[in-house]
Amino acid sequence: MTELIVTNFNANFTGVSATAAGVLRAQTARYDLALAGRALPGCPAPVTVAEARRLSRDVPPGRPFVIWHVRRNSEMRSALWARDVLRLPIRIVFTSAAQRRHSALPRWLISRMDAVIATTARAADFVPHVRAVVPHGVDCATFHPAEDRAAAWAQAGYPGQRGIATIGRIRPEKGTDRFVDAMLKLLPGQPGTTALVLGRAGRSDLAFLQGLKDRIAAVHLQERILFPGEIAPDALPALLRGLSAVVQLPRYEGYGMAPLEGMASGVPFVATDAGYYRDFTGNGAAGQIVANADDAAEALTTLLGDPARHAAMSDAARQIAQSKFSVEAEADGIGAVYEALWRGA
Repeated sequence: MTELIVTNFNANFTGVSATAAGVLRAQTARYDLALAGRALPGCPAPVTVAEARRLSRDVPPGRPFVIWHVRRNSEMRSALWARDVLRLPIRIVFTSAAQRRHSALPRWLISRMDAVIATTARAADFVPHVRAVVPHGVDCATFHPAEDRAAAWAQAGYPGQRGIATIGRIRPEKGTDRFVDAMLKLLPGQPGTTALVLGRAGRSDLAFLQGLKDRIAAVHLQERILFPGEIAPDALPALLRGLSAVVQLPRYEGYGMAPLEGMASGVPFVATDAGYYRDFTGNGAAGQIVANADDAAEALTTLLGDPARHAAMSDAARQIAQSKFSVEAEADGIGAVYEALWRGA
């Protein structure tokens, strides 16, 4: 009988989706579980919300209730309906990554959770009922280094001898313009290097995207700063293995998985001091924190111009991802919260 329901209601594959998928793959062998809502790569086929409710009517042997693990407002609302209106025997666990005050509705929803897991100590400051701080982890089997980085880059099909990329929604908050600024300064001195903006722009950010493309075209770098769009989840690991650096320059980030997925792939990173990026760096062994686009360009120039340092940072990035930020460690921390709930602790 089902003891755990994991929800995923977003049709788009977001950062939240990626973290949920990684944990769910690690949890599949640990629990009798079901995924409710939308499919996630490498995870069990999803059931409908109605089916999830049906599966929650009867408690499994040895468990006093079924746990629903939710990560979004819509998922919290659905779980609260099941618990408080339908009176199903469930308890609700919410994962919170936001490092800022939630708006009124999310605050109320979160206040109704049975347990909250924060991804960072900073995130824990903004939510009640925190049972544990559990950093997101990366699937180090799915994301792993290439045997030959140059060959992996060539296989990806993009021009040049090496690539660097920023990953995420194209919008000001994510610092896409900062990345473009850095590339406009970097690339003239780095022949053979291609920059990728991996992500899509929402309708409200299409003018922002066009402005970036216009600036790039004005200096004739449109063949070297490319916008491939959103990369399918199952194609991303192979592309990451071919990169020489991941560059994330957001103005705000709740957590940020892109550097960590790069690290597991043996790719060092350059980033602004947002999300959990500083903790990922290993005191500079795996990545470098910068203040702005100019600093990012300078850091990348130094990194790409020093093969020995690049190799050392690549090795350190993989080691830190495996030892400190594995998805198995995240699943262990989440599992401890589940067990405490089931015990009534």
